[in-house]
Order: sequence, then C-alpha cells, then structure tokens
Amino acid sequence: MYKLTTLLAGALLLITSVRAQSNIPKDTAVLTHHQATINGQSFTYSVYKGTQPVWNKDGKIVATLSYTYYEREGIKDKSNRPLSISFNGGPGSASLWMELGYTGPVRVNLDEEGRAIQPYGLSQNPYSILDATDIVYVDPVNTGYSRILDKDAKGSEFFGVNQDIDYLADWITTFLTRNSRWLSPKFLIGESYGTTRVSGLSKALQEPSRGVFLNGVVLVSPTELGIDRQGAVSEALNIPYYAATAWYFKKLPADLQQKTLTDMLPEVEDFTLNKLLPAIAKGSSISNEEKQTIETQLERYTGISKKVWDQNNLDVRTSLFWKELLRDKGYTIGRLDSRYLGIDEKNAGDRPDFNAEIPAWARSFAPAANDYMRNDLNFKTDVPYWILSDHVYPWDSDRNQTGDQLREAMEENPSLHLFVQNGYYDGSICNFFNTQYTIWQITTTPSLKARTTWKGYPCGHMIYMDKESMIKGNEDIRQFILSSIPVKNKSSDYQVNK
Repeated sequence: MYKLTTLLAGALLLITSVRAQSNIPKDTAVLTHHQATINGQSFTYSVYKGTQPVWNKDGKIVATLSYTYYEREGIKDKSNRPLSISFNGGPGSASLWMELGYTGPVRVNLDEEGRAIQPYGLSQNPYSILDATDIVYVDPVNTGYSRILDKDAKGSEFFGVNQDIDYLADWITTFLTRNSRWLSPKFLIGESYGTTRVSGLSKALQEPSRGVFLNGVVLVSPTELGIDRQGAVSEALNIPYYAATAWYFKKLPADLQQKTLTDMLPEVEDFTLNKLLPAIAKGSSISNEEKQTIETQLERYTGISKKVWDQNNLDVRTSLFWKELLRDKGYTIGRLDSRYLGIDEKNAGDRPDFNAEIPAWARSFAPAANDYMRNDLNFKTDVPYWILSDHVYPWDSDRNQTGDQLREAMEENPSLHLFVQNGYYDGSICNFFNTQYTIWQITTTPSLKARTTWKGYPCGHMIYMDKESMIKGNEDIRQFILSSIPVKNKSSDYQVNK
C-alpha cells in the first residue's frame, strides 16, 4: 500500500479537517503521509489536499481554488528543491488527468493502451516525477472542487484567456509565500488548454508586481497559443498528422509503410512545407497539371483518395478525415487519439457521430478520482468534483497572445527553458506539426531555439494513456527539470537530508 498514515496538523495554510458539507471551505487543507518507490528510490511524501482563496482587488474573497500539493519529505533545503505547478486544459477541466494519469505518484488502473481496468482504482506510479520535483496540481475556478464564493460575481472576471492568467498568477504568488517556496527552482506544466494558461503565466508571473521567475515551462499537447495560421497554413499543417495516422492503420504505400514512423514523416513534412503550402496559396491560379500532381501525393501520404481531395479542393478537414480513413471497414477514428475506433449509426456522412476515445477515458478516471480524494486524501465534502465542467462558459477567447507572451518571458528571462511534448496520433488543434509551427514562431532567435526542446511520442493527445509513452514522457520531463536548474542545485545532496 502506498498510504502510510493520515494526520491532521496546523501549518501556514490553516490546516483543518473538512467535514462533509455542501459548501466548500474557502481556506483549508488536509495533510496525509504516504510512501513511494519512484525511479528506483524509496521515500515518504506529504500530500496537502485543500483550498486557497482568490481575492479581488479590494481584498474580498471571491472564489476558492482546490489543489493537491505533493511534497517529498526529508528535504534538506527547499531552495534546492524544484517545485512544479501543473494545470490541465479545457478550459473547464480539473487537474486530475495529469495528477492521476501522468506525473503524480499514484495512477489510475489502466491497461497498456489506456483503457479502464475494473475494479476501478489506483496503483503506485513508479515513473512519477516526484523523486525530482514537488508538484502542486491546481483546479481553476469552477473545476474540481474550486468554486465562486461571491454571490455578486458573474464569472467574467475568471472565464477568459487573460482573466484566467491574471487571477491564477496572483494565486500562485500567494501559494509560494504560504509554503516558503520563493527560492525553489520553479516550473509550470500545462496540458492542452493548460498550455495556453502556462504560456501566459510565464510572462504574467515575472511582471514587477509579482516577481516570479521560472526555470522552465512544459507544454504537453499544446494549443495554437494565439498564433495566427489562417488560410493555406491552417489547411496544410494537418497533413503530417494524417500521414502518421494512415501509417498506423497501414493505409500507406508499401515503400512508406515499411519505414518506421519517424523515418517516414520527414518526407511528408518536406512535401507539406515546400510543395503543398505554395500550391494551396495559388488558389484558382494553380494549373490543372500541378493540382493533379499534388492530389496524387496527398493520396500517397494520407490514405485518402485523389477523388476526395479533388472534391474538397485540396482541403480535407479533420472531421472528414476521421470519418473517411476507415469508412471502407465501417469505422471512424478518434479525434484526440486516432487509434481508438468508433461505429456510427450510418456509414455515410462527413464527420463521426462521437469521439471514440472520450467514453473510455472518462470511465477510467471519474470513479478512481472521487474515491482517492475522499478516502485516501481524507478530503470530506459533498461538493461534487467537476472533472469536465461547462460552468466556465461563455469563455472570452479574444486577445489571446499567449505564444507572444511566452516568447517575451524567455527573452526577458535567460534562465527560462521550454520543453514541448506531442502525441503523433493527436488529431485536435494540438497535433504535432501544428505545434512545431508554433515553436518556429516563438523561438525567433538562436538563444530561444537553444533553450527549447520538442519530443514526439507514439500516442494521442493524452500522452499518458499509452503506458510506454507515459514512462518515456515522465523521464523526459524529469531530465528537463534537472537540466534546467542552476548548477549549484545539482549537487548530490540537493534532494534529501543525509
């Protein structure tokens, strides 16, 4: 068993027991103690499951955020111990996906391909990054147990790209103060829309009013980060993802199919940038001969026939791709992970009836998460835990400049490093070639490029649903964190008391 004991204690955070109730407490936490063996090391760790307020500009508490803070015990000097602050996406998603699927010390019971195993529950995660960094998982307003408390609040101060960044930056600053973590090397980890969030936070945190300078930002399956990609660029960037998925289902010609995925993709990427993009940009001025040549190559690289490409004027949208690729076999493919298969009511149509991967994922996490927080972390409340919440809409998506904000943060802070992860079979706006385009627009100087690393994995949007990708992805994050902290922090005793 990974749990040793459950204790309640006083601390800077007003630690108190949480009785079962319909209203979430605005400022409280429960402390429990656990043990783990991670990356070959056995150690104990503390978990603080609680809430911390959000104040408005007049000092009034207007909301409270739930969080789970994992802290390795026996640390000699916290100033030498990295702290990672983790967010999921949506917007409207709680942080349990990364916590209980990827980087945390316990993991939802899944098979090798990320499907639920009954009875639902949790097991130790020996690949967690907790050996190398403390972690706090944060639920933004109206996700998880986080709630608006001010009856006069309308939500507009929370639910938008910039509003979200602003109040979370203040919340993080308070968390650092309460937990004496100002001197620690600091990292932000975001998944999906969480990458928009942490990209903006990287700049907002180091504003003079806050003064928080990061050592690293980890983007897992990034969004477009507000970087413009209209017209030909938007249409072309999906092609390498189509090729990866078609390769997975053995829909490519033999010469491509016999190559490994990573050996095959450079040819497709070169075609996308140097032939397809110019062809789309020509519009109606393209010659008939060139258009037919491009359609032949598109069929070769995507498994979608020339006829379909011609009918769609060189622009087969992702929704049609998910419906068309395996139409002859009676299946659709997943949006967030193309390896998942769906069956529609009708084989005809231009889009799947549902996302095949979502039901499999939801039934894995919801039961285990609710049981874990109540019974293992001893957080007793009748407030429902909102895993995927629609209570954050309408969401203000205007003025999204988070890609530019991340670039500016890296320019101003030469100690800030960037690590980006993608699954090759992610068909959302977070697909791997879209992400590479984003990186090219952010890393505009040799210095920024030298501090940026990208890695791809044979999985979908949620990298951790594939076991081998989860193991490799955690090790890559671990090495990124250890390589991004100052040299003095890398001494042999930086982690644990002797």
